[in-house]
Amino acid sequence: MHFPYSWLRTQANPDLYADKLEHLLPMAGLEVEEIDTAAHAFSGVVVAEVKSVEKHPDADRLTVNQVDAGTGELVQIVCGAPNVKPGIKVPCSLPGAFLPGNFKIKPTKMHGVPSNGMLCLTNELGLPDDG
Repeated sequence: MHFPYSWLRTQANPDLYADKLEHLLPMAGLEVEEIDTAAHAFSGVVVAEVKSVEKHPDADRLTVNQVDAGTGELVQIVCGAPNVKPGIKVPCSLPGAFLPGNFKIKPTKMHGVPSNGMLCLTNELGLPDDG
């Protein structure tokens, strides 16, 4: 049976971290097969709304997107996802963000067009794909 640590805390609210519980539960006769994290560590990811999508001038499979990432001005991000369209809300990592695997987001140019972040897929954040 799988259950989240947060659920266990609502039932018993132990004042223990997960690694300590992993040791104590077998002492109480309960089997702990494994402890796994729900998501890998990442930081600097926000929810952004795609405001406009244009074809990249020099790359058939890329688009140049203007997104509202809550910075007060639109951010230009070049993206290769075929399903990006205006109005959708997506995970967005801005320069300085860290993704799983210690991957740091930096401003770059993609085929000569500036890109100031990355629109993220769930697997790029270390999360399971809902599809």
